[in-house]
Amino acid sequence: MSRTTYFVDVILPLSVPNLYTYRVPFEWNESIAIGKRVVVQFGRGKLYSALIRRIHENPPKQYVAKYIDSILDDTPIVNQKQFELWDWMSSYYMCTIGEVMIAALPGGLRLSSETKILLNQNYKEQSASIELSDKEYLIVDALEIRQVLTLTDISGIIEQKIVYPIIKSLIEKGVVVLQEELKEKFKPKIESYVRITDFADNEENLKTIFDALERKAPKQLDVVMAYITLSKRYSQERVEVRKSDILKMVDGAEAALKSLVKKNTFEMYEREVGRLASFENENKISNLNEEQQKVLESINLQFSGKANLDGESKKIVSNENSLSLGEGRGEVDVVLLHGVTSSGKTEIYVKLIEQAIAEGKQVLYLLPEIALTTQIINRLRKYFGEAVGVYHSKFNENERVEVWNNVLNLKSDISNFKLVIGARSALFLPFSNLGLVIVDEEHDTSFKQYDPAPRYNARDAAIYLAHIHKAKTLLGSATPSLESYFNAQEGKYGFAEMTKRFGGIQMPEILIADVKEATRKKMMKSHFSPLLLDTVTLALEKKEQVILFQNRRGFAPQLECNMCAWVPQCANCDVSLTYHKLSNQLRCHYCGYSIKPPTKCAACGDTDLKMKGFGTEKIEEELSIFYPKARIARMDLDTTRSKFAHQHIIQDFEEGNIDILVGTQMVTKGLDFDNVSMVGILNADSMLNFPDFRSFERSYQLMAQVSGRAGRKNKRGKVIIQSQNPEHSIIQEVIANDFLSMYTNQLLDRKNFNYPPYFRLIEITVIHKDVDMVNASAKFLADALKKHFAKRVLGPEFPLVSRIRNLFHKNILLKVERDASVGQVKKIVSELLVKFKSTSDYKSVRVNIDVDPM
Repeated sequence: MSRTTYFVDVILPLSVPNLYTYRVPFEWNESIAIGKRVVVQFGRGKLYSALIRRIHENPPKQYVAKYIDSILDDTPIVNQKQFELWDWMSSYYMCTIGEVMIAALPGGLRLSSETKILLNQNYKEQSASIELSDKEYLIVDALEIRQVLTLTDISGIIEQKIVYPIIKSLIEKGVVVLQEELKEKFKPKIESYVRITDFADNEENLKTIFDALERKAPKQLDVVMAYITLSKRYSQERVEVRKSDILKMVDGAEAALKSLVKKNTFEMYEREVGRLASFENENKISNLNEEQQKVLESINLQFSGKANLDGESKKIVSNENSLSLGEGRGEVDVVLLHGVTSSGKTEIYVKLIEQAIAEGKQVLYLLPEIALTTQIINRLRKYFGEAVGVYHSKFNENERVEVWNNVLNLKSDISNFKLVIGARSALFLPFSNLGLVIVDEEHDTSFKQYDPAPRYNARDAAIYLAHIHKAKTLLGSATPSLESYFNAQEGKYGFAEMTKRFGGIQMPEILIADVKEATRKKMMKSHFSPLLLDTVTLALEKKEQVILFQNRRGFAPQLECNMCAWVPQCANCDVSLTYHKLSNQLRCHYCGYSIKPPTKCAACGDTDLKMKGFGTEKIEEELSIFYPKARIARMDLDTTRSKFAHQHIIQDFEEGNIDILVGTQMVTKGLDFDNVSMVGILNADSMLNFPDFRSFERSYQLMAQVSGRAGRKNKRGKVIIQSQNPEHSIIQEVIANDFLSMYTNQLLDRKNFNYPPYFRLIEITVIHKDVDMVNASAKFLADALKKHFAKRVLGPEFPLVSRIRNLFHKNILLKVERDASVGQVKKIVSELLVKFKSTSDYKSVRVNIDVDPM
């Protein structure tokens, strides 16, 4: 055993800026390793599971290092490449490494701590000499009966809220001890199996058993027959039989199984099984058409450095504070694939995945929405079967740990996933040999994590992850973000383009319904124009399917008094309440606060209350009036809360069990339905008029994406856009499918007003329950920033929704030139924030930092 005194620097699952150092007992010197979890005491007796980041022999100078309490893992659960990603995210997004750890590790690998009180084993020997108060006697009596009590239990026993002084007294007297019990959240799934005993496995003995059971125990005979069928006893390869399968085949089999075990016919055993569904390869990968083949060759040439990109290609280099893009010759690490909707981008992805897997590499396929994940999973599992893993937030903790362990390949009997499909959290998985990262629908705002920290963009983090692994990144979209397209045009990324739909299908015909004119002529029927209703009717008559897009869920955005214009407001947030008819509630979409709809105005008392606006729930209801025989479904946050809800809705729509699908932006993203001939956009103006510098870009993206769902197989589709301003430039660019025109116009505005991609943005939000404190602290911080950055600082200003969950928010926006030293800027901001937080007046103020806000 080594007698060297080792110390470990650990990452704690807390928002603390620094790593914390602990001492390693000599007997564990050989067991410690970077990436293992250890239990440590931090603060006043609290235990945490922390991750070893560094091992060294230098004791801390500012404090005496405590010993680690235990080691939780036999092998590391986090590898060095993951730590590199975490370090970069902590630096780039200006958050603590502990916050990154919380975001990265699945909940099942983080431990919960619960304080428990036990009797000291030595107490009975010394009890005669220890004097106890009445309340202390009550606690001791309860502990002798129940052995273990929590602080909550003790509070109830002595009928006293504050119990710490009494517990402290009992500890000092040696009567009780505290136990911080760390519970491992992940529990392997254990399945019960049935197998035939050696005695019954003999054919002569089995015949005797058959004869006896046939006369006296027919139910047991049914169980034996079910076992023989399930085990394929008389085929070449026997299979293991799960107890649950026998119980499904034979009613009341539980008692019969127990009897057969007693008779030495069967024996039961248990083993750990995976929770994840298994799939077999069903399809061979299809051949590409001419355009797809050319694009694939172009991407491979750019990745290999053999393509001629204007004589100069540029590649990603990293520094500690940013993804800087430096000049250099040779291969390109990132390629942007701009392909119109239904051009066959997924087939390109499949070929690239096949190439990477053939080279023994892992592949990460990132998607913005779980709804989209469902359909892509089914397609890719047909090609790659068991090699495909899935990882997203709808998985429970145990399933996520299983995927983590599978990618890490902790268990030799579980095959390692070669392709992982998932939403943004999938980039944190413990890849060891990543060769390709695909970011599909790379423009999508769902890739951005807004709360809590780290407030990262999964697209940008995925590019850096690929850089760490020396892997390639493919960004794909029919409507790329301005930043990505700009990088491609500047030569920082490679570029490939697909301008034709697969199979020669024409782009959809896009028509505008002038809602303002139709309203003037009194031709509107509720929220539907005559053009939209006629087109829906024609599609249904042809047995074709329809998608209607409204980017607002609920029944109506607000309830309003017709007399005085009073609108019910959330008690916790500065927003009006949205009416949900199914639950008959007015609900806040920020904090979840809800009330029953009032019968009269709270201001003037009048009973004339009207619903204003419309959401997906109202569209769904009104469509059933116009089309009583149509099968109508809704896909939004309210209908997809359960684990498999996305999958069931998409499957029903694919199988033709739904005629009209009403949805929010969930229906816009990459879904591929053969029989959709018509798409309706019900309120284009709400997107265009949103007060944000990206609103025109996002409106174009949403309308172009949802339009792309129409006419994807065999025939041209039709799109109806309802608007009060049909001549709007963005609507005209959507009709013309003119991405380049939208890009050029928006780029000019961004350059004139100092927005990305020409400037970087850092948004600082000051938060407190007292609005006066928010105003004073925001002004103090903004003034300090302006001393360093002058006119680059905008604000402070209240956002559109200034109060959320009874906390007031105020924003300060910092604009930094693209060629400025971002690392130096962040250093100055960090130092100012330390001074700000150390100011006694503002200690209670919370500050959020969002680098590259979207």
